[in-house]
Amino acid sequence: MTQNRWTLAGKKAVVTGGSKGIGAAIVDDFISLGAEVLAVARKEEDLQRLKEKYPERLFSFSADISTPQGRQALADKVQEQWGALDILINNVGTNIRKPTADYTPDEYDFVMNTNLRSAFDLNRQLYPLLQKSSQGNIIHVSSVAGLVHVRTGSIYGMTKAAMNQLTRNLAAEWAKDGIRVNAIAPWYISTPLAQTVLQNKEFHDAVVSRTPMQQVGRPEDVAGAVSFLCMPAAAYITGQTLAVDGGFTINGFHPL
Repeated sequence: MTQNRWTLAGKKAVVTGGSKGIGAAIVDDFISLGAEVLAVARKEEDLQRLKEKYPERLFSFSADISTPQGRQALADKVQEQWGALDILINNVGTNIRKPTADYTPDEYDFVMNTNLRSAFDLNRQLYPLLQKSSQGNIIHVSSVAGLVHVRTGSIYGMTKAAMNQLTRNLAAEWAKDGIRVNAIAPWYISTPLAQTVLQNKEFHDAVVSRTPMQQVGRPEDVAGAVSFLCMPAAAYITGQTLAVDGGFTINGFHPL
């Protein structure tokens, strides 16, 4: 039993937002640990670049899962591909950074549908397939913005806080079905989405100055935590939100 605790061999996993950044790092990790992976993203060309690295055990599916049609198409694909599912990684996300009073209703809907509605609906639609796994796992890729205030925009923070609460609700509700549900809450990670603000040196230095480990995280730092939570070694962990943040969220006031 011990030799099988630290592997994902034979697991079937869906990773949304799987072509770049944290999602691509999770795909890399899962495949190296023996899983079969269905990577989901909007752009087919991004998926093809990823697929060239892994001609075997990586499948791809192009869909906009911020829409009901995209989510249904993905659920149909998983049913057709495998008929069961071991791991669902709700990683897709977006942001619009601006003051709260300046958001439009369309911007609110866009961020909510992409970050939160996609996860909520996919959890429900893929629930019957996750039930068929003896060790089902859902991971919500949340953010420290759902735990504390950071300058990412209030709507983004709302979606991530809701994901953390959804994690707790589903962990309790679906434990009887053998499904564990956890969340990962990263601080700033070197991804294409974060680079839009991290490329500003003053902003980058401010982030690092508030991080005890004095560095921006890497996508593989998040992927490692996700992989662990999906392994048999983590079989008694559910309902948790794990901050992958270099110590940011426990760093109180200190003189500069």
